[in-house]
Order: sequence, then structure tokens, then C-alpha cells
Amino acid sequence: MVSKVSVKRRAGRVRRKLKAVANGQPRLSVHRSSKNIYAQVIDDVKGHTLAAASTLEGDLKGKLKSGADTTAAIEIGKLIAERAKKAGVENVVFDRGPYLYHGRIKALADAAREGGLKF
Repeated sequence: MVSKVSVKRRAGRVRRKLKAVANGQPRLSVHRSSKNIYAQVIDDVKGHTLAAASTLEGDLKGKLKSGADTTAAIEIGKLIAERAKKAGVENVVFDRGPYLYHGRIKALADAAREGGLKF
């Protein structure tokens, strides 16, 4: 079992490297739990969330079979891309956090790319 300390350390290591190459670009941060997936576009310079989407939203909750599969991640990726573009964000840096770039995380990133976000 992985300890919380090692998970936080891994997430911090990924985030530090992203901030070094971000050049002021907003960050697309992803969090997943066993039942849901969440995405935020964050402006680290101002400390504001520009756009957010999750499987807990009412219109998605009834439409999706589960909030914890790749189809849900694809829907969230499309939705976060749409909301980010509406907020005027074209380019982001993808922050996978402590998660491997695989499965739901990869599906969300691919859907966001198809939705018009550039990484």
C-alpha cells in the first residue's frame, strides 16, 4: 500500500517540474477518486480557478453510467475544454498529479486535446 506521504511527494515533484516550464500558462489539474473524476484549470500566478468540471454535476450524473470509468473521463475532458475556451484559455500545462498517465487520466487528456486545448 502506498502511503499518503509518498503520494504527496510524487504530486509535488510533478507540480514543481510543471511550474518550471509553464511560463505563466494555466495548469489543467486532474484528481480522481474511486467513484469520480475532477478537472480544474488553475491560474497559479493569480491563484484563481478559471474553469472546473466533475462527474458530480447534475446534468452529467444522470447521463453517465458511472463516474469512475473512461467514458466519464472523456466527458469531463470535453467539458473542461469547452469551459476553458469560454474562459479564454487556449494553452495549458497538464498536471497529472500523483497519477500515472494511463487509463482515465489519459482519456481525459486526450478528450481535452480534441476539445481544443493545447498542452
